[in-house]
Amino acid sequence: MIEYVLAEMSIPLAIGIAVATLFAGIIATVLFQKKVASSKLQAAEQQVKNVVAEAQAKASNIIKTAELESKSEIIAKREEFEKEINITRNELRESERHLNKREDSAERRWESAASKEKSLEKRENKLQQKEKSLQSKDEQLSTTLNEQRAILLRISNLSAEEAKEILLERLEDEVTHESSTMIESIVTRAKEEAEARSREITLNAIQRYAAEHTCDSTVSTVNIPSDDMKGRVIGREGRNIRAFEKATGVDVIIDDTPGAVVVSAFDPVRREVARRSLEKLIQDGRIHPARIEELVIETQKEVENQLTEIGKRTTLEANVNGLNSKLMTYLGRLNYRTSYGQNVLRHSIEVAFLAQCMAEELGLDGNMARRCGLLHDIGKAVDHEVEGGHPQIGADLLRKFKERPEVLNAVAGHHGDVAAISPYTPLVAAADAMSASRPGARRETLERYIKRLENLEGIATGFNGVKNAYAIQAGREVRVIVDPENVDDGTAWKIARDIAKKVEDELTYPGEVKVTLLREVRCIEFAR
Repeated sequence: MIEYVLAEMSIPLAIGIAVATLFAGIIATVLFQKKVASSKLQAAEQQVKNVVAEAQAKASNIIKTAELESKSEIIAKREEFEKEINITRNELRESERHLNKREDSAERRWESAASKEKSLEKRENKLQQKEKSLQSKDEQLSTTLNEQRAILLRISNLSAEEAKEILLERLEDEVTHESSTMIESIVTRAKEEAEARSREITLNAIQRYAAEHTCDSTVSTVNIPSDDMKGRVIGREGRNIRAFEKATGVDVIIDDTPGAVVVSAFDPVRREVARRSLEKLIQDGRIHPARIEELVIETQKEVENQLTEIGKRTTLEANVNGLNSKLMTYLGRLNYRTSYGQNVLRHSIEVAFLAQCMAEELGLDGNMARRCGLLHDIGKAVDHEVEGGHPQIGADLLRKFKERPEVLNAVAGHHGDVAAISPYTPLVAAADAMSASRPGARRETLERYIKRLENLEGIATGFNGVKNAYAIQAGREVRVIVDPENVDDGTAWKIARDIAKKVEDELTYPGEVKVTLLREVRCIEFAR
């Protein structure tokens, strides 16, 4: 019972103890947390104090560093300022020394100027005295001259006007002689300078354009493989050869020469068409009138196209733009034309470049000079169809194609037939003579060459007073020696002009012929 009672009493006690224990734990926990919090707070406060102390230490260090830097900067600025002050002081001292020197020199100049002024005053006084003496001497001289003039007038029986006229005549003669001598020297010097300059320009032009001297010959011979083929070319009763000559406008010469037929025609292009047509007929083997006409028409078209193509290549080579296509064909025709053995097309290209070189040396338009030179012999492409000389034919032809007046005048006047109205005309004439006269440019037979030299010498020796005449430089110059006893200087000039005129009228030659007349007097004496 007691145990039961004790047992029943122990349950609430146990609960109370448990509750008390729980409260005690809570309180202990709260107290512990407060203690922990207070210890953390103290630690935080200590940390804050440490940070603040550290910041204060850093701040004090920064302040000390800044103070030191500011002090050093102040010291540097002060030293710099002192240096500038010293420099300024030195400059001021130097300026002061310069000013002192200038002041001293100014004082010396002033003293020298004062002394010069005194000397000038003395000289002025002396000059005034000399002037007075000169005036008195001048008066005396005038009186003396008047007296002498009167004496001379009494002696010479001449008045003052007559004496003046005589004196003026003498002065006029002297001035005329001196002026003529001066003019002669100026003209001689100008001729020498012009000759030297022209020679230099010509040599430069020739050196800048060095073309081939040889040229192709126009051959009109067609090879025949056999005599049987020659008979087929002739045809029955000559019908093939007659049809061929009628279609081509050439003469076909078939003689006993083995393996060859000669094609002859005045027109070189027509002759070329005939030569090609005959070669095609021989290769084809079908030779009859219908086939001949067909092949000739076909060959004519080929040659025309080839002429145009040659003209185009020529304009590109000569760098001449804007030519009409018909003019290009005419230029191509010149490829089959020769003059004294020289290919006219190559000659025209050479003249174009030589004229350009000389024009550029003289400050003229090189393109215009090149155009004039290329077209200067264009008349030779049609001179067998039109009457007249090739310069005028070429000018009329170019006028139809609206060429410029400078080109027309250069073409018409490059042989002196028309007066030059532009500087390009004499340039083209000079380039034409240079191209024709360069060594090997033109060929001629030995007999014709010797005959031309003989004619040249014969013309020169035909004049009175001429002792000897010698043709030199391949007939491009003739040197004439006259008798000095019978021919004076004036007559010598007249003989030279007459010889040149007669050569122009009676001889045919490329380029020009120079006439050099020599009149020499030799005086020989012996001292014994």
